Amino acid sequence: MTEWTVVTVVIALGGFLLAVVRPLITLNTVITRLTAIVDSLGKSLDTLAGKNAEAHGRLWDKLSEHDGKISDHEKRLYKMESTEK
Repeated sequence: MTEWTVVTVVIALGGFLLAVVRPLITLNTVITRLTAIVDSLGKSLDTLAGKNAEAHGRLWDKLSEHDGKISDHEKRLYKMESTEK
């Protein structure tokens, strides 16, 4: 084995390591960013769910209020119609 063979093998191993390590570092960086984004989305979804429940509660309260007014209005109309006859 000559010294040039050893140099060639060392260069080939260095190139192989460089070819493998660089994509792994890039992949690790992308995975870290994606994890942060997914965590952020999870928090946003929790906030949205809370606001959605709150808005639905307000809608149901308003609906109950209107239901009472409509019922009262129907009673008054019935009384007016029955007294006119």
